[in-house]
Amino acid sequence: MAYFIQQLINGLTLGAIYGLIAIGYTMVYGIIGMINFAHGEIYMIGAFLAIISYLVFGDMGIVSIPILLMGMLVISMIFTAAYGWTVERLAYRPLRGSFRLAPLISAIGMSIALQNYVQISQGARVKPIQPVVQGGFELFTQGGFAVQITYLQIVIWVLTTVLMVGFTYLITQTSLGRQQRACEQDRKMASLIGVNVDKTISLTFVLGAVLAAVAGLITTLYYGVIDFYVGFLAGMKAFTAAVLGGIGSLPGAMLGGLLIGLIEAFWSAYFTIEYKDVATFGILVLVLIFKPTGFLGKPEVEKV
Repeated sequence: MAYFIQQLINGLTLGAIYGLIAIGYTMVYGIIGMINFAHGEIYMIGAFLAIISYLVFGDMGIVSIPILLMGMLVISMIFTAAYGWTVERLAYRPLRGSFRLAPLISAIGMSIALQNYVQISQGARVKPIQPVVQGGFELFTQGGFAVQITYLQIVIWVLTTVLMVGFTYLITQTSLGRQQRACEQDRKMASLIGVNVDKTISLTFVLGAVLAAVAGLITTLYYGVIDFYVGFLAGMKAFTAAVLGGIGSLPGAMLGGLLIGLIEAFWSAYFTIEYKDVATFGILVLVLIFKPTGFLGKPEVEKV
């Protein structure tokens, strides 16, 4: 039981990270109906920016943990927001009126370009970082096995919950959210009633990139090491989470992320760790066979 609870804690932490990345996927899909396959690389860039800003603050002599974390977060968010805006301008906006496959190919090309850009600029070696947030609680001990929860895991859970509630409020209660929902339903009609469609879509990409920056920061702090390839696999799993929960649904994206995190944690604990990705994508296939729209997704109705 103690081992099970420990894996549950680890799985929820990993799932929260996947959920943050998945929300960026589902927000973009909800408006333009396309998957931003460069989103994983935005997350990877956010992780690299966290390490770079950590080193810069260290050279400046800043050792206060709250100031250090806040500075790393702000810098990662600002720069990844700029990357997200650039991806939309270069890879999506010029092809918005083209056939549906063109933006998809462009996004995959942008993903490869960003991945190689980081490899060239930062090198192919893994980048370590010293532990910043340390310590935690020991919940209980059973049979010599101690169940622990770290302060960083608590921060990840709280931060994920706050962002999830905040973005749900943004989509459902604010003017920008109403404009996003209008663009989702009919972009041409939304433009006729005064919605700036280009600005709304760009802001959606920026918001998704900000979430990816937060995920990149907490991943760097949690694992303590990254490389230029982490965005591809994490992006694929976050996309899987968005599909599993129901593409286009913010709660569904978070639910899918938590499910995938739990699947990976328990499979790695009780079965062969090399096949955890096989298990994840296998369960996705089974879910889509019996529920093609995902757990919280809604079937699309074609207008004729």
